[in-house]
Amino acid sequence: MTDFRDTVKAGVVAGIEKGWSGYVWLLRILIPISFLTVLLDYSGLIRQMDFLLAPIMKLISMPAAAAIPLVVGMLTGIYGGIAAMIVLPFSVNQMTLIAVFLLISHNLVQEGMVQGKSGLNPLKATVIRLAASIVTVIAVAQFLDLQSSTSIAIVPDPQLQKTLWDVIQKWGISTFFLSIKIFLIVMALMIALCLMKAFDIIPFLVKILKPFLKIMGLDERVGLLWLTAVVFGIAYGAAVIVEEAKDGNFSAEELERLHISIGINHSMVEDPTLFASLGISIFWLWIPRLLTAIIAVYLFDTLKKWSNRGNRPVSLN
Repeated sequence: MTDFRDTVKAGVVAGIEKGWSGYVWLLRILIPISFLTVLLDYSGLIRQMDFLLAPIMKLISMPAAAAIPLVVGMLTGIYGGIAAMIVLPFSVNQMTLIAVFLLISHNLVQEGMVQGKSGLNPLKATVIRLAASIVTVIAVAQFLDLQSSTSIAIVPDPQLQKTLWDVIQKWGISTFFLSIKIFLIVMALMIALCLMKAFDIIPFLVKILKPFLKIMGLDERVGLLWLTAVVFGIAYGAAVIVEEAKDGNFSAEELERLHISIGINHSMVEDPTLFASLGISIFWLWIPRLLTAIIAVYLFDTLKKWSNRGNRPVSLN
């Protein structure tokens, strides 16, 4: 009984220490980036950036106005993208394409830094996610009727324009509560993780995940990191992902495959639920990016094999 209590105590203490370290690191990214984005959004600069995406709007079967929620979502996250989307006159099918794009490519700066800290160059991670978003949206658009759908929009009251101070106050309050939410999630995850390590439960979980990880093109050793990202997302799961990437003795290729997969396919619970509340089919919110993640990893493996084959020394015998 004493050994059990000591093991639990050691696991909890280790979890709190790692959780606090990861939480502080995450806040150093979250607070300045979110504050800067709020200022940019208030200034109108974000909305003026839609011209950067205008040339590809037609390619991905979206109206020019779709650039606004795409830019906001890519710079902020799902919440910002949805907030921008619902005040514009988009049909359900157009919102479906926006949702598919943003489910893959959102919060690119913060999540790119997390991926850079745990195994994949942030620029490379961002390029892969953007490419995956474009390809997936083009594929999904072939199955949707984008011509004869009814528009759905919530028109804002022009009298509800807010001052900069109002915006900063709202940002401060929402960031405070978000920080508490992240703290609770990170601490719970880290304590649970350290307890699972202490009681040697992780190998059992990874064994259960092994068949599905094989389909995803991933090594079973990254099973816990993959599960964390798929359930909690890259931002909320950042502390676990970064700490485990440091301590797990993974190879560079294992981490690259992992990040290609979770960059495209993560937060499979909360994010799709938010879009589903707008009337978007859950099928399009789950299946396309899951398939894209699988294809991307296998494509990475193929390109890696070709690259290694080209680098083999030529025999002179």
